[in-house]
Amino acid sequence: MDAPSPWEYLWGSNSARSAEIATYGADAFYTGDIANATARALQADNGIMTMEDLANYTVEIRDVAQIEYRGHKVTSTQAPSGGIVALSALNILNGYTGFDNESQFNLNTQRLNEAMRFAYGMRTKLGDPLFDEGLAEYTESMISSETAAEVRAKILDNQTFPVAYYNPDGLESLPTPGTSHISTADKSGLAVALTTTVNLYFGSHLCVPETGVVMNDEMNDFSIPGSSNAFGYIPSESNYIRPGKRPQSSISPTIVEKDGRLVLVVGAAGGSRIISATIQNVINSIDRGMSCYEALLQPRLHDQLSPAYTSFETTFDNATVDYLHRIGHNVSWVAPGQSTAQAVRLLPNGTFEAAGEPRQLSSGGYAV
Repeated sequence: MDAPSPWEYLWGSNSARSAEIATYGADAFYTGDIANATARALQADNGIMTMEDLANYTVEIRDVAQIEYRGHKVTSTQAPSGGIVALSALNILNGYTGFDNESQFNLNTQRLNEAMRFAYGMRTKLGDPLFDEGLAEYTESMISSETAAEVRAKILDNQTFPVAYYNPDGLESLPTPGTSHISTADKSGLAVALTTTVNLYFGSHLCVPETGVVMNDEMNDFSIPGSSNAFGYIPSESNYIRPGKRPQSSISPTIVEKDGRLVLVVGAAGGSRIISATIQNVINSIDRGMSCYEALLQPRLHDQLSPAYTSFETTFDNATVDYLHRIGHNVSWVAPGQSTAQAVRLLPNGTFEAAGEPRQLSSGGYAV
């Protein structure tokens, strides 16, 4: 099949079968003809999923993670997702002032980058809480005021350190690429930050013929025992594969409120860059007072600790990048668009503004 031309209609008649869940509920997907077609397609491609696997699947509803940031309540996802990591970095930064002062942008960028390095270091121990009894206590400590103060005491304004300073156990930090995000809200105050993913581009590159559903490759998000990653870091036992277990993820859908009133709905795509993009978009909106479009437009940096370098979009301020290089950071340049975000903001006058990722063609946000 040739690639479609611009504005050409594609009719996914097979995909319509998957829409039966709108009428018959989740059972239409997890049992019956759709489940049978899914298992059959996977097994034909050397997969091992069965009808029983699908029938036994349950959605896990978890408590959210929350912090106070500059007088705002910021809510995001718990482990094994990445929201807790974004909140950890923001909680560290909450002890600093001046993020609304553009004249100290170099200093703010250094503190931001160091906070992210510590947060990504803590991320290496995350996994599915159902399989790790101590994880609930660990994630609670990640966003505690005590941990934030301890980390700030280790951050220097004119120096960075080797990876082991932030991650003494030498555990791997998985890249976890691929994803889509939607932010939406209505006049009643109901807000949804929704991140969905098949992991890599087009997942496992397998589509179920009868349904048009693309299969994911989320197993890639697990750590493999006895196999270090490409950067020499050892796998994390908390993220080992187990039957029924959910792997570590970077998704970080986030909702910000103040005095019980919605302020911001934000999230991103881009694998492990989701976390760093979400952190920066919250800062741009809350600290720097930017509109949704302005917040998303700002050049982004990313540092997930491993590999040991800080990447900057080519539009980032050259003087700031030079400053970080001079104080010891290993810096690199990347093309804009490594992460893509969407945001909705409720303004004080009761109206909404929305923005889609400026780095993407045909991306947009709409307020009605």
